[in-house]
Amino acid sequence: MAELSTVARPYAKAAFERAVESQALDDWSGMLTTVARVVENDDMRRRVLGNPRLSSAQRADTLIEICGDAVNDDVRNFVRLVGEKGRLLALPAIAEQFELLKAQQEKRMDVDIVSAFPLDDAQQEKLASALAKRLNREISITTQVDASLLGGVILRAGDTVIDGSVRGRLNRLHEALSA
Repeated sequence: MAELSTVARPYAKAAFERAVESQALDDWSGMLTTVARVVENDDMRRRVLGNPRLSSAQRADTLIEICGDAVNDDVRNFVRLVGEKGRLLALPAIAEQFELLKAQQEKRMDVDIVSAFPLDDAQQEKLASALAKRLNREISITTQVDASLLGGVILRAGDTVIDGSVRGRLNRLHEALSA
């Protein structure tokens, strides 16, 4: 999987630069998401992208045809380029990397919070404002409940993970005592 993200990074960067240049960041975001969804379809992967009888250009053209008016000429050309290089299966990873670059440009970050108990709106707002100050970004929170944490929360913001759960603390204590 790491290989796919490595392959996707330069394509995502090129797409991002083109989107910024044409002042169409949100449009590109939506179109790349559409293309990624089509590529992720199992039927599409089996019948078109995995079909050895089709050339790379034919695969790309079929993908563009399925997307129809949901993509503009710039994105069509981008898909053709990716297809020429035999990287159509990387399009979902490209879209994901593009979204990361977009969020960085907009100084925004998605944060996943896993807590032992449901968080009320006031608690979510308090966590969001603290993270916004610390990370200097606009924060969007997604919450999940995992009773096995016993207490506390685990925060995931990009590559950063902050484990403030009781389970995490007990695990660290166990490791320290075992060493």
